[in-house]
Amino acid sequence: MTVVPEGDIAGLMSAEAAFEAVEATFAAMSRRSAYNFPVIREAIGHADALYGFKSGFDRDALALGLKSGGYWPGNAARGLTNHQSTVILFDADTGRVKALVGGNLLTALRTAAASAVSIKHLARPDAKVLGMVGAGHQSAFQMRAACAQRDFDKVVGWNLHPEMLSRLSDTAGELGLPFEAVSLDELGAQADVIITITSSFDPILKAGQIRPGTHLACMGTDTRGKQEVEAALLTRATVFTDEIAQSVSIGEAQHAVAAGLLAESDVAEIGAVINGTHPGRRSAEEITLFDGTGVGLQDLAVAAKVVELAEARGVAQKIPF
Repeated sequence: MTVVPEGDIAGLMSAEAAFEAVEATFAAMSRRSAYNFPVIREAIGHADALYGFKSGFDRDALALGLKSGGYWPGNAARGLTNHQSTVILFDADTGRVKALVGGNLLTALRTAAASAVSIKHLARPDAKVLGMVGAGHQSAFQMRAACAQRDFDKVVGWNLHPEMLSRLSDTAGELGLPFEAVSLDELGAQADVIITITSSFDPILKAGQIRPGTHLACMGTDTRGKQEVEAALLTRATVFTDEIAQSVSIGEAQHAVAAGLLAESDVAEIGAVINGTHPGRRSAEEITLFDGTGVGLQDLAVAAKVVELAEARGVAQKIPF
């Protein structure tokens, strides 16, 4: 069995490699050559933690396995990342354990890659202002990945706790971009692309705050009850997602569907746009929204890639199991 510890991931996996792996995964899902198994995600009644499993199988890549982990809100006080996860890969031919891979950094990279894939395929080519809603740990990964897809000249941001906006300001500075802290009204008025990356259970952005031509990547809603944008916003937008079943049950679309504002058939797969079976954005005035729920196949794809890189560089740890 190959072991790639969490501490080795940063030296092996790049944002570019994560992007390629996730884009290929979404395409495979839309071709029906890869599929996810039902998600298990539960509050465990201890430490306010959410814990679960995401798993799946890609027949083309022979990627089989699961990611186990969740969210421990008290970890920051312990000097640990709130999101904790581990990926286990299995040999698709025999069922034997193939690899154990640290999943914390990979989760951040694959989540940012997903929104970046949506920006590549759905945002207007002339998008110049990036809006960020949320300034938590993953926001920096999101901003960097987004800026690799469009030639932004400014970043605007909002966070429930303004004292955390320094993360966005610092990351924009690293990218050579000016940053402005703004109200939600102003963010919607300025931004051509908006990324929401929060753990909110109440809608933050309202339908009336979004102007025509905007692309939104809503990346924080992955559990029943979570919500980052008003349900009515989805009726103004053309909605895309990683996996439709997750979008309408635990993703951002769950609220619009429950309210009767949106049908499951109204949600399209981002993989169909990648494969050319859906036209994607049809006009410069269209609002597009990507509901990034996070699928197990993303985790398997980036974990398999990091194992490949570790073995190619001769740094993979091999243990009998």
